Amino acid sequence: MWHNHIHLHSHSNHARASHTKDMTKGNPYSLMIGFALPIFLSQVFQQLYNTADALIVGKYLGTNALAAVTSSGTLIFLLISFFMGTSMGAGVVISRYFGAGDETQVSRGVHTVLAFGIASGLILTAVGVALTPTFLVWMQTDPEVMPEAVEYFRFYFLGGLALSLYNICRSIMNALGDSRRPLYYLIFSSLLNILLDLLFLAVFRQGVWSAALATVISQAASVVLCMAHLLKKGNIFTVEWRKIRFEKDMLREIIRYGLPSGVQNSVIAFANVIVQSQINSFGKLAMAAYGTHAKIEGFAFLPITSFNMASTTFISQNLGARQYDRAKKGARFSIFAAMLLAELIGVCCYVFAPRLIGLFDQTPGVIELGVRQARTAALFYCLLAFSHSVAAICRGAGKAFVPMCVMLSVWCVIRIAYIITIMNLSGEIGLIYWAYPLTWGISSVIYLIYYLRSDWVHGFDKDSQPKAA
Repeated sequence: MWHNHIHLHSHSNHARASHTKDMTKGNPYSLMIGFALPIFLSQVFQQLYNTADALIVGKYLGTNALAAVTSSGTLIFLLISFFMGTSMGAGVVISRYFGAGDETQVSRGVHTVLAFGIASGLILTAVGVALTPTFLVWMQTDPEVMPEAVEYFRFYFLGGLALSLYNICRSIMNALGDSRRPLYYLIFSSLLNILLDLLFLAVFRQGVWSAALATVISQAASVVLCMAHLLKKGNIFTVEWRKIRFEKDMLREIIRYGLPSGVQNSVIAFANVIVQSQINSFGKLAMAAYGTHAKIEGFAFLPITSFNMASTTFISQNLGARQYDRAKKGARFSIFAAMLLAELIGVCCYVFAPRLIGLFDQTPGVIELGVRQARTAALFYCLLAFSHSVAAICRGAGKAFVPMCVMLSVWCVIRIAYIITIMNLSGEIGLIYWAYPLTWGISSVIYLIYYLRSDWVHGFDKDSQPKAA
């Protein structure tokens, strides 16, 4: 029982220094905004990785290469989502022990999740490189763009270890309340990525593979910066190479809270792969439009992601310290902020859709389909924000099984059933676009009922005696 550790270790002022942030004290709203803002900016720069590839590839290599880079982004997400979701479990465990003041368990969690990240990265590389052609065939990738798509994704997956370790390091730092350093490291690596893209494509006139190589080099650089920070002596998180190993009890706890998130991410990604494969059957213009819209939507979702990460850390730390009312305050604020920002951005996406799509590709057919999809989904971003916000709250409270079940049933089963039905009845591409807002609405209703009626704040208390509500 994790409660046994709560009072065994006092908070160390030296260990906490300036590298971590205790979110159990102070104004919860300003703390969450202060924590979410660097995450938001870091997410912007992370989006620049693939967006820079798409913009520069589209400009220098043309529509076929753009379709190769953008048409199978869901493939990347499918392969990395399980490992990245499981790393969320590590963040919850580390946040909770940090909030409880148990430095020994924080250290064990950090070293165990690094071991997990190394193993995940090696598996990701092996599977991605070996099976990329198979996955692309399954997704009905246009034969005209298949060679460049295989080339791009194989080089991308060669950087699987860097991709995995960066996300693990970021999860560790965010769990300890430090969202600034991941931002600084991402700014550096994103700018490096853009420079390398321009160097390889515009100056050396290399193929689409070089855009993936630029991303791999940039991610590796960010990992070096992260590890240099984590290896610093005298902190609660200080990493020692000899301690990086799987601690069975800690790994079990990380998997307990992280596995549902990993499964959730994977089933969402799987459903999106089904959608993508149906889109691909409409040809390369539809592929380029769908992939381009996904890039723009990625930016639109950033406020949701930022407040979700902030609320998960805030709630984990405060439930670790048993500050239940404070956790509820943070939950309400994160839902409101994410929904408001998402809807404002959705309105902007609706209004400026033609210009935004045109940034990537001036082909009239691509713009027409991209705008159509944007104007189908954009005004419903508030529903997406609500669903993701409650899911993040559940994860922070140790209830990751709940969003897994909701996402599996609604965003996977119902979404796929809708797509198959529509394709059999109509085969109209515009109806495929409606799969997203419809399933966002259904999941939002379920999450609202759960959020209002369940006792989620006592998610970590089942091993101890019942608490008063």
